[in-house]
Amino acid sequence: MDPLQPEPVSYICGDCGAENTLKPGDVIQCRECGYRILYKKRTRRIVQYEAR
Repeated sequence: MDPLQPEPVSYICGDCGAENTLKPGDVIQCRECGYRILYKKRTRRIVQYEAR
């Protein structure tokens, strides 16, 4: 994979719940129903912050 090309990100449609994969520059719209509110999927990676 080319390091300059960011990888696509998966989103969930707020209306029908379909999973959509979008690349930078794509229109933010569900491919199934046309709804324009998409939610980013949660990461499975453990994220830990240091308290100060």
